[in-house]
Amino acid sequence: MSSQHLNGLIAAPFTPFHASGELNLAVIPDYYALLKTNGVTGAFIAGSTGEGVSLSLKEKKQVTTAWASATRQDPEFRVMCFLGGTSITDCIELAKHAHQEGIFAVSFTAPFYFKPSSVKQLAACIAEVAAAVPDMPFYYYHIPVLTGVGFSMIDLLQEVDGHISNFAGIKYTHEDFMDFLSCLRFQQGRYDMLWGRDENMLSALVLGAKGSVGSTFNYAAPLYHKLIDAFERNDLETARAEQQRSIDMIRLLGKYGGIATGKMFMKTIGLDCGEFRLPVRNMNLEERQLFTRDLERISFQDYCSRYPVAKHS
Repeated sequence: MSSQHLNGLIAAPFTPFHASGELNLAVIPDYYALLKTNGVTGAFIAGSTGEGVSLSLKEKKQVTTAWASATRQDPEFRVMCFLGGTSITDCIELAKHAHQEGIFAVSFTAPFYFKPSSVKQLAACIAEVAAAVPDMPFYYYHIPVLTGVGFSMIDLLQEVDGHISNFAGIKYTHEDFMDFLSCLRFQQGRYDMLWGRDENMLSALVLGAKGSVGSTFNYAAPLYHKLIDAFERNDLETARAEQQRSIDMIRLLGKYGGIATGKMFMKTIGLDCGEFRLPVRNMNLEERQLFTRDLERISFQDYCSRYPVAKHS
């Protein structure tokens, strides 16, 4: 299967919840409109940002169906569904569901409880899931900071090359630029390498990255468009300045407890996705007030995504 390389910004959406903790799928059409209006070219759903590992299989199917329905009339907007990794059986079932719904691609990460002992074992897991949807592009999701599986991806490409026909590429959320470049250049650039670290996108662009998947693209897409445009014009001073603004923004994630801070960014631009499920900690009221002041300090309103339509209830 020849892969179609993806370009531009692919957001990793938050999964929206009601205050009760139940899915709030009515938000998703407006969520899609937000991304589309701000020049985002696709969505990587139910991944780390989307709390995929905190959703039941039934809920992941519901989220997949909702995104498929919201984007069905826009084939240029590519939706990728994260399957998980721990249960191969569940991954296969969700992959088949995504295929039935017309989702563009699926993605799978390394099992992170019973971990594969070698690249060969990881490739065997990938082959089993990918074989269930041979007509869909299949991406491996490399995020060793969460999975604890840190094999070099160039070794994985060498293992799967010529053996898994629908293996399209890798969502690369790691900092090994040596490995990333080797993957980009493997087999004359055959595989689609999607960069997954927003805070050092500029370095990945230098190496040749064309597509990126990120959580901050949900609420700060204009910043990254400016960064990419400056890089393509060889205006490296502006590109570096925009990357620094990205870093200053991303530092707030750590300052206020981590990934759940992203949903506060979303509330700031007008899309309420609720809160994160346990075990992730959400901000308290005092932290929210301090966060609002920090947004003013970093001039977030100068580069945040703009919400285009009236929200659903």
